[in-house]
Amino acid sequence: MKGSFMEPLDRIDVKILRALQAEGRLTNAELAERVNVSPATCHRRTQRLFDDGYITGVRAEVAPASVGLGALVMVGVVLDRSTPESFAAFESAVLELKEVLDCNLVAGDFDYLLKIRVRDIADFNKLHGQKLIALPGVRQTRTFFVMKEVKEDARLPF
Repeated sequence: MKGSFMEPLDRIDVKILRALQAEGRLTNAELAERVNVSPATCHRRTQRLFDDGYITGVRAEVAPASVGLGALVMVGVVLDRSTPESFAAFESAVLELKEVLDCNLVAGDFDYLLKIRVRDIADFNKLHGQKLIALPGVRQTRTFFVMKEVKEDARLPF
């Protein structure tokens, strides 16, 4: 039952999660050795962590500049209405924008905070003028160009 979190985590499960979060390319044998269980036990436990939704995926981290996406931009978005329908319309549309890495509904000065990767300022200007301000219900945006990434994709602190 994905996402149910029915079975509580024990110390072995937590060790598996920490090890995979630090280094997702570990083989089952390497992981089993690190958490001090047999490979069969490790495989069964890891599969349960996937099945129960504790682990949502494994992927490679690509250096953005290496693929021509060196500019990181944060955009605060204010919608013209705060209704379930306007939120749903905005969220559905923003899911279609490949440049948007993260979209979070937030409390405070904005309704949403977007994390966007583009080539450069000109690329962002085009995205903003053609797509962002045309998203459903957008009344206002505030743009923040990231000057330096101090901490990125930190591991969960458990």
